[in-house]
Amino acid sequence: MHKQSFTLDDARKLDADDPLAAFRDRFYLPPGKDGKPQIYFCGHSLGLQPKTTAQVIGDELDDWQRLGVEGHFRSRHPWMPYHRFLTEYTAELVGALPTEVVNMNSLTVNLHLMMVSFYRPQGERRKLLIEKGAFPSDRYAAESQVRYHGLNPAKDLLEIAPRDGETTIRDEDLLGIIDQQGEQIALILLPGVQYYTGQVFDMATITEAAHKKGCLAAFDLAHTAGNIPLQLHDWGVDFATWCSYKYLNSGPGSVAGCFVHERHGEDRELPRFAGWWGHDQESRFEMGPEFKPMPGAEGWQLSNPPILALAPVLASLEIFHEAGMGRLREKSLALTGLMEKLLHERLGDRLEILTPDNPQQRGSQLSVRLTGQRNSRDSRREVFDALAALDVICDWREPDVIRAAPVPLYNSHEDVWKFVERLAECL
Repeated sequence: MHKQSFTLDDARKLDADDPLAAFRDRFYLPPGKDGKPQIYFCGHSLGLQPKTTAQVIGDELDDWQRLGVEGHFRSRHPWMPYHRFLTEYTAELVGALPTEVVNMNSLTVNLHLMMVSFYRPQGERRKLLIEKGAFPSDRYAAESQVRYHGLNPAKDLLEIAPRDGETTIRDEDLLGIIDQQGEQIALILLPGVQYYTGQVFDMATITEAAHKKGCLAAFDLAHTAGNIPLQLHDWGVDFATWCSYKYLNSGPGSVAGCFVHERHGEDRELPRFAGWWGHDQESRFEMGPEFKPMPGAEGWQLSNPPILALAPVLASLEIFHEAGMGRLREKSLALTGLMEKLLHERLGDRLEILTPDNPQQRGSQLSVRLTGQRNSRDSRREVFDALAALDVICDWREPDVIRAAPVPLYNSHEDVWKFVERLAECL
């Protein structure tokens, strides 16, 4: 057994000095078997509920009860422009202009809506570049878009993979394929943070390389928004989509977000699937037959905003605004750095961390594969199940990876210390 140089008292001292520690009390932490909070490291799958969420939803239910249809204009947050109450904080979160963001639909729906406009294969430029091992929903969406244009995914869906024996994609390999095949690529669609390994992609460099070759660059930010700071406008990203139920703590299946760079948002001639809420608001209720898109990302809206589903997003964004992504990122680096240190110190050669060891190339997540004597998939799954029995809630990804996400809004240094101790106990 390795002796630790970092103790529980050390962890508690860091928590006592943490300027963000009070935010933990603004979330409901699920109770464990002993009534104490679980060690909840599953914010990359479903974030915890802010304590303000019920009140925000309750206000809308109350206004609906009191006002009926008049709630569209007279409620505390009038429903007609409700989605715009989220705009300022959404833009702040992803580094965008207010006109470049909108909260609507779900992530994959938004991916399809965006690809209708921005994956426009022509001539020799018809390939869609994704990562091999992309989240299945993204791959399904990308492949179906290729087929929609009558193309063959075997030829026109281009996949970049890690080198043999490696788990993450090297920057030089990705930039190399863009340089070599860029004239044939219509769209690059990559994650901001890879869901399985936690690798952060260099979105600014990828976008610059794509544009030099005439490609469009887009990102799925499902594991990125609310996880790492973003500057989508300054980086020149063409479009991005994200969900809000992971790091953004807005509830299961909550309304997603979408970014469209202003150079596209002002182009009303772009092909798109249209719906009436994307129609110019000045003439929307004239009910005319001709679609006239609103400028900016709002021009891709289809339907009027789902108020009860948007309310939790508003509650969460208010917390992010107060905490600030800069401070959250600083604490995130501290938590994952401590977790990495303790795992190596306590368990040494009994595990492999798939997430990059460069702190700038990872978010609030470490993906761990157990090695050594317990080398079968079933025995590794037993360890994961034993962790859950000890009230440590992580995430299992086939075939043999435990993903642990220490989220800076509600996780503590003490959580990290206890996680490593209980993992050692399970082994």
